Amino acid sequence: MAKEPQNYWDDGVAESGDADLWFLPQDDPATVAPLPQADRRRLFPVAEWRAAEAALAADLAALAYDFGRLEERLRAAGEGARHRLALQEVASLGWWMGDRVPADRLALWLAMQIGATGADVQALGRGAWAVRRLTGGPAPTGPDRAQALAQLLGQSDPTSPRITEPCEVLEAVEPLHPFVQGAVLFHLWRIGDPSPARDLEAAVLAARLAGSVAGQGAFLPLALAGFGALTAQGGADRRLAAWLAGAHQTVLSALLHLDRLAAWQTRAAAATADLSGRTPPALLRLLGAWPSLSAPVAEAETGASRAAVQRNLDLFARRGLIRELTGQGRYRVWSAKV
Repeated sequence: MAKEPQNYWDDGVAESGDADLWFLPQDDPATVAPLPQADRRRLFPVAEWRAAEAALAADLAALAYDFGRLEERLRAAGEGARHRLALQEVASLGWWMGDRVPADRLALWLAMQIGATGADVQALGRGAWAVRRLTGGPAPTGPDRAQALAQLLGQSDPTSPRITEPCEVLEAVEPLHPFVQGAVLFHLWRIGDPSPARDLEAAVLAARLAGSVAGQGAFLPLALAGFGALTAQGGADRRLAAWLAGAHQTVLSALLHLDRLAAWQTRAAAATADLSGRTPPALLRLLGAWPSLSAPVAEAETGASRAAVQRNLDLFARRGLIRELTGQGRYRVWSAKV
């Protein structure tokens, strides 16, 4: 019988088995200490952002002033106005990312889980996630920042590197204004996170962090007036300048939208002055506060009968005050023609 050929290394020694593989690690992996990780606070140019904040103090103050005006108007208008603003912000972010879903369709999906086709189910899901995170949950600030980030992202482990590494940088820039911290988080998240949803996550997390200057439930809108705040390149000074300018334009755009909403409310009150009862004014308040409204929700909120709600909504539509979103005969949803 012929002998099997032996395998030889370059030095002519025959391969005899795994025991001779001297180049493989022999230690138990469980007992080997992990390699040290780089300090991300040193890798990120914190000093440059401090200098940029000082150089742009006037722009920062102007944005803070108008953002305070916006928050005052939103608190006076009610949470429905904030939800309406969040829908518009997420719809604009969708255009930046390539998800071209208008705010009306997104509102319809959030309200009744209808209006999706096979091509945009994922886009609507991403948009719904962003609206919920902009309008609810904790802001990623303070000593519980890691827990808040994990909760906003829907993760159960706040000690994962994806959470803790950005938090180390945010701790280093904590003395800076929340608007500046938001810009840092936005660019840091886009650099360090490889997931497909990183751009939307970066914008939402940064908006919540920047908006924390007005309280836990606030967010800084970034995309209603263009994408300059989200697309800047270069050093910290150029990125922060674009961030502040883009956010300021968006805040001013949001204030104009609230002005249009107030004008619609005045016009609607005048157009329905001839109607009697408490149902018409109650429906107008709901339509001004909610981006979309269904008959069952209106019935529950106003305490009116289904017939009274349907009759008044149809009347508002004939008078040009509202429009129906679904195009269906049943399960209809209305929105104010702002």
